[in-house]
Amino acid sequence: MSAATGRSYRRAPLAPFAAAVTGVGLVTAAGTGAAAAGPGVTEGLVPAVGPRPELDGLPCDFFYSVTDCDPAAVLGVAAQRLMDRFAQLAVIAAREAVADAGLDPAVWDSGRVGVVIGSAHGGLPFYDEQHAALAGRGPRRVSPKLAPLSVVNGAASSVSLDLGVHGPSQAVSTACSSGTVAIGTAHQMLRSGACDIVVAGGAESTCTRLLIASACSLKAVSTRREDPASACRPFDTHRDGFVVGEGAGLIVLEHPDHARARGATVRARVSGYGASSDAHSAVAPDPDGLGIERALRNALADAGLSPADVGHVNAHGTSTLSNDLIEATMLRRVLGESPLVTSTKAMTGHTLGAAGGIETALTVLALQHQLVPPTVNLDAPDPQIPIDVVAKEARGASFDCAVKTSLGFGGHNAALVLTRA
Repeated sequence: MSAATGRSYRRAPLAPFAAAVTGVGLVTAAGTGAAAAGPGVTEGLVPAVGPRPELDGLPCDFFYSVTDCDPAAVLGVAAQRLMDRFAQLAVIAAREAVADAGLDPAVWDSGRVGVVIGSAHGGLPFYDEQHAALAGRGPRRVSPKLAPLSVVNGAASSVSLDLGVHGPSQAVSTACSSGTVAIGTAHQMLRSGACDIVVAGGAESTCTRLLIASACSLKAVSTRREDPASACRPFDTHRDGFVVGEGAGLIVLEHPDHARARGATVRARVSGYGASSDAHSAVAPDPDGLGIERALRNALADAGLSPADVGHVNAHGTSTLSNDLIEATMLRRVLGESPLVTSTKAMTGHTLGAAGGIETALTVLALQHQLVPPTVNLDAPDPQIPIDVVAKEARGASFDCAVKTSLGFGGHNAALVLTRA
């Protein structure tokens, strides 16, 4: 029971189970591949960002895009045309992760391999494009590919097709917690014995005029147009919203017996998962943070660990006034003041449904290298934020346990506990 809230938290009835993370795939504004994106984030490099003509006239006219990866060159033009951009990025990240894991889809038991990929919006750009075609040129100009390219399961389907996976393939859509929930679902699949390997994470590409106009109306995005590179500033006194980004972050999880049998190199382990619902608002988090607290406590219980074991938190940290304060207050209440906390969104943008996948992959790298990435643009720490936020420069530390927290519109909360291999 939490003394602060008077609420109880059910301990998971199953014995702790730690899934091996053997591969990491990243396609982000900070770089493509763990070898590029990892150091870019650790060094606190903010991608180039500036006004976009398609956002002309909006209070926010910028976003973070993937610039060092050309899907047509990687996938081929014919294959690219069968996928919306979020699915293209997912396939590229999946190939990266599988190669990093040293796996060969030509020889694995495909019926024992699963795919779980989260996305908040799916193929929104293609949907917008077809709506414009209908409005401007009539129904005969609407593509018959609208359904397969715009649906949320497009990334999971495309990855399954590309890798030849015959095990369970699922899409998760829980707003900005989608990628984290997808990895938690993969953990449960492995624990249940349904799979030996699961490729899991999140993918999103929704940098459209429609979505950003809506985010402006909601006052969720930064309008720091005079200096967009410093616009995303989690936990800073002068934060005024997030910056939308696109990308994909996928990891390969394996049953520990399977990873051991093939002599795989294990980067880290996913040891616990918890999820909850606020039942509070369609857009605002529970002001007391009780929902995300429940998810975090249940994830720790699932891992058989205590709050004192946590050395690092990759926070949701959106750079919005309410989210940062609510999350930080909850983290202090549950974990105390010792964990090193960071938000990596200033280097990747807020990738919505992909955020949990990207940030879990970055947490895996932080555990492996014992190096906590910085929260860049943190110039004036909010005095109401009661946690140790790693600012400006990465910080070396010795820790065996890290946590990833995620919150999503509609009150969807999720937390993962990762442990050192």
